[in-house]
Amino acid sequence: MKAYIHLTLAQLLMFARNRQVLFWSLLFPVFFVAMIGFFLGNGSGISLSGALIDEDNSPGSRELIRSLQQMNTVIELNEQYDKEAALKELKQGDRHIVVVVPKGYQELLSMHESSEYVDPVFMTTPEVATVKAYYDETNMTTSQIALSILSQVVDGVSKQLANYSPVVIVDASAVQSLHLKYIDFLVPGILAMMIMSNNLNGVAGQIASWRERGILRRMQSTTLTAATFIAAQITARLVMNGLQVLIVVVVGSTFFDTQVNGSWLLLGLFVALGTLTFMSFGFIIASLAKTPESAGPIAGFVSYPMLFLGGVFFPIKEMPQFLQPVVKLLPISHLTAAMRQVMNVGADLSALWPEVALLAGWMVAAFALSSYLFKWE
Repeated sequence: MKAYIHLTLAQLLMFARNRQVLFWSLLFPVFFVAMIGFFLGNGSGISLSGALIDEDNSPGSRELIRSLQQMNTVIELNEQYDKEAALKELKQGDRHIVVVVPKGYQELLSMHESSEYVDPVFMTTPEVATVKAYYDETNMTTSQIALSILSQVVDGVSKQLANYSPVVIVDASAVQSLHLKYIDFLVPGILAMMIMSNNLNGVAGQIASWRERGILRRMQSTTLTAATFIAAQITARLVMNGLQVLIVVVVGSTFFDTQVNGSWLLLGLFVALGTLTFMSFGFIIASLAKTPESAGPIAGFVSYPMLFLGGVFFPIKEMPQFLQPVVKLLPISHLTAAMRQVMNVGADLSALWPEVALLAGWMVAAFALSSYLFKWE
């Protein structure tokens, strides 16, 4: 026990005395959260804007304009009189859509006002009135949202003009409203990224360096056991990771109003599981790497794909469909998902047991492999 305590304190002192470790472990995540948070302006959604141009200037076109402007809570539509200027703003990215009500709109509407039956064989159906929408094809995400909103409004106006009476309607009731911002999505991902990077890359580099310098060989010649050595490493890194999580959560809560809606104890459980899992990966890499110089690239080869495929910066569901089954097996994706569920939704252990089981499975398998591969020299 005495050796374990001394080794743990020695490892923590090494962290404290190494300024680079302190910066990358404690200050960089805070800087990263602050930079993203201030850059996003604490925003909660996409801001859409568009221009309305009424070339017909008739009672029918004015009624359509009023209906479209009622959607200003979702998309800001400002009426303009210069079509060329509006299209120029669209090309420059200052607008997401330009809606034009063409000349002759009222005339075409009046042809549909008759309630008489139109025989499709002997009579020609009147031409349908159209509303022209211009959008930027280089920004399809926001353009499709704007087009969808426009289509819904125009469809509603069309049905009203045709005296359409719905037979079945949808009564929508919200059961949960989280009002999440992107920073709420990002902070748990940053925590998972820190845990992975510090333990996978950090352990691999440190152990490889100690082996090359003969530190591990000298430790082996003492009464120190491998179990005591590994336990001290785990304890020191658990303390370091717990401090990291606390600092980032406090900064996020203070400046960007992020919250931990779930149990702190459950959050701590996933911090511990993530630490143990990625430490085991670090021990495997340290066993395979012959020098500290080779440990870094091997660790990067493992960690960088997980960083971008693990849902840290954007949801897994937005990735290509063929990749999703593979991504969902990665430990980082389950750690990220679990921490988001705890912090943002307030999920409990009954909802997160699959994440616990998968992380524990990775941890056991990786520790077993690292125990087999680990070398003191």
